[in-house]
Amino acid sequence: MRLAIALILLFTVSARADFAVCNKADVAAKVALGQYNGVAWESQGWWVIPSRKCETLLTGRLTARYYYLFATDGESGTWNGSTNFCTSAQEKFTIAGRGNCAARGYDRRGFFAIDTGNSPNWKQSLSD
Repeated sequence: MRLAIALILLFTVSARADFAVCNKADVAAKVALGQYNGVAWESQGWWVIPSRKCETLLTGRLTARYYYLFATDGESGTWNGSTNFCTSAQEKFTIAGRGNCAARGYDRRGFFAIDTGNSPNWKQSLSD
């Protein structure tokens, strides 16, 4: 019986799938995530990830191939790209849609694309 429980726990732990970001930079980073949620585009933020730490942004099996990130250290360091999403100055936000950011009272930021290759989980690193 104990062996069966141990095997179930081992399988459950190894089957867990998440989207995590690891901050390998020397300073904390604020991170926003853009994704297609199955119905519409949306952006979420901010996760503050301390230096040399990881944070899980999404829990469970990933459902999309592409995810998008924007991160900043609040000073000179920015991890960005060419896919625009809306962000907010608020501590936490979820914003539906990617367009008309300024007209809706949001900032427009360029996010970089992450191709997970349809992996059920992903760990993205930010570094100096």
